[in-house]
Amino acid sequence: MDFSQILSRKSGTIIERWIAAVYEDQQIEATNELTFKEVRDSLPRVLQALATVLSKDEANDLQTIVEASLEHGTLRAEQGFEPAEIAREYRLLRFVIFSVLEEDLVKASSTDILRAVRLIDTIIDEAIARCFNSYTQGRLNELEQLKSQLQLTNQELTRLVRASQENISQLAHELKTPLTSIIGYADLFLRQQQQERAMKDAQPNLENVERVLRSGRLLLRLINDTLEISRCNAGQMRLQPISTNVQEVIRSIVEIIEPLVKTRDLALLVNSDRAPQTVITDPLRLQQILTNLLSNAIRYTESGSIQLNCWGVNEHEWAISITDTGVGISEEDQARIFDPYFRSDSNHSLAIQSDGTGLGLAIVAQLVKLMQGEIKVQSQLGKGSQFIVLLPTKISKPANAEFTG
Repeated sequence: MDFSQILSRKSGTIIERWIAAVYEDQQIEATNELTFKEVRDSLPRVLQALATVLSKDEANDLQTIVEASLEHGTLRAEQGFEPAEIAREYRLLRFVIFSVLEEDLVKASSTDILRAVRLIDTIIDEAIARCFNSYTQGRLNELEQLKSQLQLTNQELTRLVRASQENISQLAHELKTPLTSIIGYADLFLRQQQQERAMKDAQPNLENVERVLRSGRLLLRLINDTLEISRCNAGQMRLQPISTNVQEVIRSIVEIIEPLVKTRDLALLVNSDRAPQTVITDPLRLQQILTNLLSNAIRYTESGSIQLNCWGVNEHEWAISITDTGVGISEEDQARIFDPYFRSDSNHSLAIQSDGTGLGLAIVAQLVKLMQGEIKVQSQLGKGSQFIVLLPTKISKPANAEFTG
């Protein structure tokens, strides 16, 4: 009995039953997104190749099944099949073939039956192996293409980021010169008008000039802060670690901040008795950190006090904390307060009144990281906030003397 001709004659029935079985199999999920034709594609060629190999005249010719299986594996890779789904496909094909040929098999001699069963099993096993080989190769090719695309995308994003940083820095530098001139002339005009109080219409002019002066100073501070962030991100900020007297730095900062505290009718409490006497750090960057944290505490505190504490943690680390009795920060916002331009909704109105730029804490976070330290925040809405900065007692300086932040 020639099972090759029987298989060819019944291939249409096999394909229909096989497709129905594949669609019914809940574990072959990839078919949910495919049409009947997409599932059917390449299977007729697999069956034709199987019939060719079953032919007594071409029993040893496996090339046709190899080529058909490779084509089937490539197609399934493109369609998004998983390896387990392809294996189930072939198991269903084996079951359908034997069920369709059953009535013919029982009529054949035992020799023909054994030959047909052995060949069908061997050929389908070979088809599975070849199919997996082409499937794996297809996936590897897809990954290689994806890798190349990601590399190109990454290069383009890097170029855009650098261009953006350069444009921001250039724009900020261009704006600083006219703004400095505006502030200078406005300040000069304001002083002249204040000396000529006898003029009856001087007061409205003074108020207008003061508004210009305030706006100009806010814009200049925003530009300076933006440049600071840009330098940190571009890795252009350098540290100059030297032996630094911590208490002297704190005293100098308190002298600058104290007038601002008094204008807000707040109390400033300083406790630096347990501070290390000297540390190896950059005093300018340390001053920037503390000034920004104290200014931020004052900005968001309407009444109560600001407290600065400093102490040595161990011989390798020291800490400084800024605690206020201000509006506080919600738990969900605490993860974002160090992002540039972020302002919490809970203190948004107060921030507008105090002319905040939204960059102070972002600069602090960058500087702390640059100084190889760590910053933590503890806060509760309506009960104030505490910022704790942990810094090394000795900053290690790279060979190139440049910190990338």
